[in-house]
Amino acid sequence: MLLSVLIAVAGAFTLALGSALQERDAVRAPGHQVARGGFLLHLLRQPRWMIGSAAAVLGSLLHLVALSSAPLTIIQPIGVTGLLFAIVLSAVFSGRRVGLSQIVAGAAVMVGLVGVLSLFPHAADTPTMTTGAALVLTGTALGAGFLVHLTAHWMNSSARAILLALAGGAAMGTTSGLARVITANAHEDWTSVISWLTPLALATGVFGALLMQNAYRTGHFSAAYAALLITDPVVGVAIGALLLGEGAPRTPPAQLGALAFTVLAVAGTIALAQARHRNPEAPRGPGHTGTSSRTPTR
Repeated sequence: MLLSVLIAVAGAFTLALGSALQERDAVRAPGHQVARGGFLLHLLRQPRWMIGSAAAVLGSLLHLVALSSAPLTIIQPIGVTGLLFAIVLSAVFSGRRVGLSQIVAGAAVMVGLVGVLSLFPHAADTPTMTTGAALVLTGTALGAGFLVHLTAHWMNSSARAILLALAGGAAMGTTSGLARVITANAHEDWTSVISWLTPLALATGVFGALLMQNAYRTGHFSAAYAALLITDPVVGVAIGALLLGEGAPRTPPAQLGALAFTVLAVAGTIALAQARHRNPEAPRGPGHTGTSSRTPTR
């Protein structure tokens, strides 16, 4: 279990590094404020974005390795630590200091995570999921994300960042739930990878990536990444507890404690997302079709 937790932390750091590298090219790419699939094709030609993507893929692979030998309810919350890494990396890349309030908020996230991890059951039985349940999960995540993508054009930049990231996080959490089943069963029989769960996981993962790049495109990186790292674990843990039989705290004191620690972690995450810096190159007008102005905005 300890090795899986360490691998998950390494994955969270690597994924945060990749996301921070991707942000600048995402805001500078041509297209409308909420870009379509071709937006990803443009980003594929940007060297820095590709390096960031390689780091993000490595982080995701580390996350999958951790998921293959530990419950979803343990591994998913660890991903929230990626916000701490993302905040620091963003500050380093832009030459800013990390403030005391961010340190306090980060400590709250860490305490909340440790508390939740200590109270959830640590059973790690091989999970199963029917194709029907997987189709419902995938359809719900894709449908909600598509609706947000269609309506995001009419939102202000901060609301657009949050909602796109929430939808992207839901898709990523669904991907993690499906991946938990795929990777855990592959330990016993590698041919289990050849199932309907695999293309469903890939579909939700790619769509989640499109939503997240559009969220970064708003220029509100900290807020978008915070929303992702709240939604992804919540959806993943819910899938693990409700569908995969990984369980939840059973006694009232444990349930109240888990709720309190969760609130602390979420509050710390929200506080970290309150940074008022917005990338000055982010698209500002509804008709944006190219690289945006470099005039700072707040």
